[in-house]
Amino acid sequence: MSARAEQVVAAARGWLGTPYRHQAACRGAGCDCLGLVRGVWREVMGEEPERPPAYSMDWSEPARDEALWRAAARHLVARPLGAEAAGDVILFRMRDGGVAKHLGIVAQAGPGARFIHAYAGHGVVETTLSAPWRRRIAARFAFPEER
Repeated sequence: MSARAEQVVAAARGWLGTPYRHQAACRGAGCDCLGLVRGVWREVMGEEPERPPAYSMDWSEPARDEALWRAAARHLVARPLGAEAAGDVILFRMRDGGVAKHLGIVAQAGPGARFIHAYAGHGVVETTLSAPWRRRIAARFAFPEER
C-alpha cells in the first residue's frame, strides 16, 4: 500500500461513528458519503479544490446527470475497475440504470475486502465489500499522489 493510500485509509477510519447528515462534512458531528470523501481530502490533501453545490438526496437522477462522477474525475485519478487497492474511492450506482451517487473508500483490498462509507441510518461505518456492493461499483479513483 502506498504512503498516500495509508494516509487515506487512516483518515477515513478516523471518521468511523460520525452520524449521517445530508450535505455535511464534519468529522464527529455529521457527514454524508460525499462529506466523508471531502473531509478525508482536507485531512490528507489540504484545502478542497471546489465546494459542491447544494444537492438533493436523489442527486441528479431526474436529469440523468452523472454530476458526482464528473466531479470525482476532476480531482481524483481514474483507475481501472478491476485494479482494487486500499485507499481507492469507489463510486456506486445504487440501482440498475440509475446515476452513480454513492461513494466509499476501500479500507482493505483482496480477500475480506472492506470499505468505509457514510450510509443513511448508520453513519460512517466500515463494511464488507460483498458481492451486492461490488456489482454496484461504477468507477474507481485514487487520491492524487501530489496536489
